Order: sequence, then structure tokens, then C-alpha cells
Amino acid sequence: MMSLDFIWLTFLRLIAALPVTIEVWFLSILFGGFVAACVTWMRVSGILPFSLFARLFIFIFRGSPLLIQLFIIYYGLPSIPFARHSFLWPFLREPFYCAVLSLALCTAGYTSEIFRGALAAVPRGQVEAARACGMSGFLLFRRIILPIAARQALPAYSTEVISMTKATALVSLITLWDVLSVALKIRNDTLITYTPLLIAGAIYYVFNYILARVFVWLEYVVSPHLRRRVY
Repeated sequence: MMSLDFIWLTFLRLIAALPVTIEVWFLSILFGGFVAACVTWMRVSGILPFSLFARLFIFIFRGSPLLIQLFIIYYGLPSIPFARHSFLWPFLREPFYCAVLSLALCTAGYTSEIFRGALAAVPRGQVEAARACGMSGFLLFRRIILPIAARQALPAYSTEVISMTKATALVSLITLWDVLSVALKIRNDTLITYTPLLIAGAIYYVFNYILARVFVWLEYVVSPHLRRRVY
């Protein structure tokens, strides 16, 4: 019979590894969002070289498995002499930074399409009405386009953010001691297969549930016109 002490100690060890998972996830979402915004701008800019680059970027990082991207960055780039002798080597030799880079580029490919779709969903009539009122340039973008596009993008973007939480489990394959790595280590040391993995899964589930509730709250905040009226 499974010891409660073992379950508790396993839980404590996995919780101690959670900050690594959260750090990789947060930095990946942060830098991935910035790259996605740049790629989206290039895609809708109407400048052919920028548009072609954005399409190629999206095609590569949406069309290939994240695990392959992770292995290419962690195992492939260090094998290139130019990379080993460049200023990027202190960055590329660390599994943490390689994990953040691969996850950020992957999520940027998906997020840029979410952003582009949200921009395309902005009603043209509202943009024309704002222009008729004298708005243009950055003011039009800040007051009309951005708020509407943000509301349109939020449901799909929340799914991408939660998916990236689960994707962080792949970093266990490049020697990072995240939640899954510690769970696998406990399983190998104790030969108890299911308990560490079930506890790790529960931790991921709780974290994703909190994220989902945060995004539900954000949708409520940014969509006052969709709230149920109480008379």
C-alpha cells in the first residue's frame, strides 16, 4: 500500500521544481509574444520582403514539431563551429536558455496568426467611423483597433498560453530539472511508476486551471458589452 509519507515527500519535491517550469513558461510567453507582434506587423505591413519572411517564419515554426525544434537548438546549433565561437555561445550552451528560445519561437509562430486573425476581425465599419471622426495613425490603433483585436484574440490566445504550459514538459529531455524531470527521477529511483506522474499531472492541472480562470476574468473585464444585464 502506498505510504502517505511518500506521497507528501514526492509532492514537496515536485513543488520545489515548479519555479523552473514557471520561469521557462513565463519567459517563453513573454519573448514569444514580442516576436509574434513583430511577425504580425511584418505580415500585415504590405512590404513584400517582410511579408515573405513572416510567412516563412510561421510556416517553419507551425509546421514542424516542437520537440524537433528543441533538439535542433540544443543539440544542433552547438555542433556548428561558428555558433561555438560567437557571442551567442554563453547563451546556447545553457539548456535553460535553449529551452526558452525554442518554446518562444514556437509559440510566436502560433501567436502571430492569432494576432493577425484578431486584426482581420476588427469591423471595417468601426474603423471608417473613427476615421470620419478625425482619428488616424497611432490614435486610431490605440483607441479602436487594439481594444477590439485584443478582445477577439483573447480566447484563442488563452488556449495557446495553456498549451505552452504543457509544452514545458519537453524541457525535461534537455537536462532541465522541471516538474516532469523530478517526477521521472523519483520514478526511476523508487520504481513506483504512477504516483510521481499523477502528482506531476495534478500540479500541471491546477496551474492551468488558475490560468484559465485568469483569462475568463480578463475576458469579463475587456468585454463589458457582453455581460449579462441584471435588472
